[in-house]
Amino acid sequence: MEFDYIIVGAGFSGGVLAEQLACRRGAKVLIVEKRRHIGGNCYDCYDKNGVLIHLYGPHIFHTPHKRVWDYISRFSEMHLYHHRVLGLIEGRKVPIPFSLATMDEILPKSLGQRIEEKLIKQFGMGKKVPILKLREENDPDLKFLAEYVYEKIFAFYTEKQWGLKPEDLTPEVTGRVPVYISWDDRYFQDRYQGMPVEGYTRLFERMLDHPNIKLMMNTDYFEIKDEIKAKKKIIYTGPVDQFFGNCFGELSYRTLDFVFENHPTERYQETATVNYPNDYGFTRISEFKLMTGQISPTTTIVKEFSREAEIGKDELYYPMFTDEWLGKYKKYEDEAKKLDNVLFLGRLAQYKYYNMDQSILASLEAFDRI
Repeated sequence: MEFDYIIVGAGFSGGVLAEQLACRRGAKVLIVEKRRHIGGNCYDCYDKNGVLIHLYGPHIFHTPHKRVWDYISRFSEMHLYHHRVLGLIEGRKVPIPFSLATMDEILPKSLGQRIEEKLIKQFGMGKKVPILKLREENDPDLKFLAEYVYEKIFAFYTEKQWGLKPEDLTPEVTGRVPVYISWDDRYFQDRYQGMPVEGYTRLFERMLDHPNIKLMMNTDYFEIKDEIKAKKKIIYTGPVDQFFGNCFGELSYRTLDFVFENHPTERYQETATVNYPNDYGFTRISEFKLMTGQISPTTTIVKEFSREAEIGKDELYYPMFTDEWLGKYKKYEDEAKKLDNVLFLGRLAQYKYYNMDQSILASLEAFDRI
């Protein structure tokens, strides 16, 4: 079999590039996908109770990029949705990330007002300050706030999620949960936010519905790679260490275990997601109906448990963002740069923390270069 491009992986990184190559270049594209479904970790389906669930955990679409929003809107009407998260802190559910709205709920009014004035003076209204940076402040009130947020919200949640202390992770991770100097209680502040009305799987079906795109599902690329040929390039979105036969050793990843529960009530919790930084073994509970806008007599939730991934057995969710593992990845990155006929793209291939919109933008920009 011979194609212009062979794409390994049918998630956003591979799917977007396949669509662009087929529609705008008339290229013949083969997508090889190890799973039995398209959509990667964004795959969704209806459970036995008729509730639309995200099988690999909740995925909320948000982006500051008009190009990305316009692109994704070609394949699905978007249900406008602004994600809000609560965290269980000392027995109370308060807005996350920590903001002026959070501070107003948990601190005495006079103390909260004093700290608010100092935060605005020091950093400016609307700024997002990484907690580790805030801990460097010498002002006693700011230092009190930093230690409170670090201990009550950040430290234990990070240890549950990553198995490490915050100080052992790179700023790419620790900067994602800042102290937000604003009264905006939304989890994301991007201009464009929403959820595909018919779900992500239907979105992918439309995206890949082209006569020049062929799908080979339930297939390990490495088992058939000698039987298929790419005239121009292979676009690889799988684990980069696996591509090179783990020649520098296996990289480390975190995986997630999910426990789905259906409850005979229209609503289970106050917001779509509630984080549990200190209590219980799971990191958060998400309720799908509150994200998708679906109406049904029952509701389905999911509890998430994070742990180290067992390579070859578990789904790989998050690359380990420590200097040690990023240093090991650099060896694979150097090898990847030597290959002119292979493009490494996406979260696993680039050992990078990608949001959905970042994956889409990276694929659009990769097409521009091609």
